[in-house]
Amino acid sequence: MNEWSGLWLGWGGFSLLGLLWAEWQRWPALRASFKVLCSLGFLFFALSLGLASLFAQLVFAGLLLSAVGDMLLLFRSNRVFLAGLVAFLLAHLAYVGAFVQVGSPGLGGLLLVLLGGYFWLRWLWPHLAGWRGPVLAYGLVISLMLWVGLGVPKPQVWLGALLFYLSDLFVARERFVVQEPLNPLLGLPLYYVAQYLLAGAVR
Repeated sequence: MNEWSGLWLGWGGFSLLGLLWAEWQRWPALRASFKVLCSLGFLFFALSLGLASLFAQLVFAGLLLSAVGDMLLLFRSNRVFLAGLVAFLLAHLAYVGAFVQVGSPGLGGLLLVLLGGYFWLRWLWPHLAGWRGPVLAYGLVISLMLWVGLGVPKPQVWLGALLFYLSDLFVARERFVVQEPLNPLLGLPLYYVAQYLLAGAVR
């Protein structure tokens, strides 16, 4: 950790608080501004720690693709939402590539992911209509990311992977089940803590 990384961590915390406040007040323009700031924060946080290894470079690729997905999900259009889904799917593949550099997935993690996947798929399936194919593909990839992440002996990685997975349940709930303030107010902190944890793992 250095003074720049501390600065970007503080930036992220301030931006997240602003984002949650904008969500609570339902101010879309301010929400978008704070979301951009928060996502830029985890990119610069990772850069401030250095990207010397292949692991770090692949994590940064995942962070960058996630930031693109964040921007796309600001829009309500189905086509743009699908593009955001693809960006996050590619981000998870980058994370998988990073995680296999430093860990190995185990049977216990696989059983946990399969159990979680069964329950979220059973919950979401009746609400997906024409989105079943894209959501199923995305669900398989994020489940792979979680499984591989749980096998990494770095707390920032396995916890970041788990929180990312949980945050997406609130994204799905907001998009396909019921729209209410609880979804972003719980999902956004999970997501950004996950990304800052993963960014911090590059050092």
